[in-house]
Amino acid sequence: MSDVPGTPGAVRVVAGRYHLLSPLDEDGTGVVWLARDEMLGRQVAVREVRPPVPLGPGDVRDVYEHLENAARAAGRVSHRNVVAVHDVATEDGRPWIVMELVRGLSLSDVLDAEGPLPSRRAAHIGAEVLAALRAAHAAGVLHLDVQPSNVLIANDGRVMVTGFGALTARDSPGFGAPEVLAGRDPGPESDLWSLGAMLHAATEGRSAFGEDQGRGGQAEPGRVDTLGAVVTELLHRNPAERLDAAEAEHRLRLASAGGGVRTDAPVSATTYPAAPESGPASAPEPEPSPGHSAAVTTAVAPQSDDSRRATTVLAVGVALLLLFVVALVWLVAKGV
Repeated sequence: MSDVPGTPGAVRVVAGRYHLLSPLDEDGTGVVWLARDEMLGRQVAVREVRPPVPLGPGDVRDVYEHLENAARAAGRVSHRNVVAVHDVATEDGRPWIVMELVRGLSLSDVLDAEGPLPSRRAAHIGAEVLAALRAAHAAGVLHLDVQPSNVLIANDGRVMVTGFGALTARDSPGFGAPEVLAGRDPGPESDLWSLGAMLHAATEGRSAFGEDQGRGGQAEPGRVDTLGAVVTELLHRNPAERLDAAEAEHRLRLASAGGGVRTDAPVSATTYPAAPESGPASAPEPEPSPGHSAAVTTAVAPQSDDSRRATTVLAVGVALLLLFVVALVWLVAKGV
């Protein structure tokens, strides 16, 4: 078996099964190869792991073990927005992560080509990413490296999340949650913070924290719309104060559909249309209670004194007319 490929295009069969064809992407942690699974006769993506240098032999083994465990954990996540992990093969004492092949562009490529995204498009991408994260969290898997390069926009329009099993969130401090960068234990809320940072960067074209890179201070204000409000609530430095994942996804889908409320005015206030200039103003109808259907009721307005007097006079007139008709009929019958 040949040596580890040092240049793109080198031929290599990993684990006697995965034939590397050509590189698809490369970063500081390794190369993603287009490969052919000779056993199943299908194309896949294979990530060749390259640990950061310089590291001692013991540290390298720890990195490989971490990546292998994280990739196997990601393999438990089955969701339409998650790039499936098919296998973790071992070759030359290091893991090679075999994944579903997704043809398209990364979000980072899209941002480089198009610049900041409109709010509705960014909200759609955010909602799809959050759906993937919620599925992973339900399986007990954290991502810890949510950033544009790990979000794929497939040619068929799907939004896919990859990159589970990153070396460390410290490799991307602009998107790493404060508690992760501080060395504290992460949780699902850490991925939510990273999502908020990514959405801010996707719509504003810069980090929410400038040079601070999320290590301290407050996030700069974003757009004054539904998406901006969600991002602000995801970027609370205290994990317990961040927006709940289910509510965040709901609001993002609302924003992607063009719905939501203005955030430059109190959202709890109810504004009613102005009354016509002529005629008395009518009071607004009460709103139905949350969770209940609005009931349609018919009410009879109380009569005024003048209306009651008119009704009485009309009734007396009708009674006298009836008496006159009865008397006339009786006289005719008597032959008078």
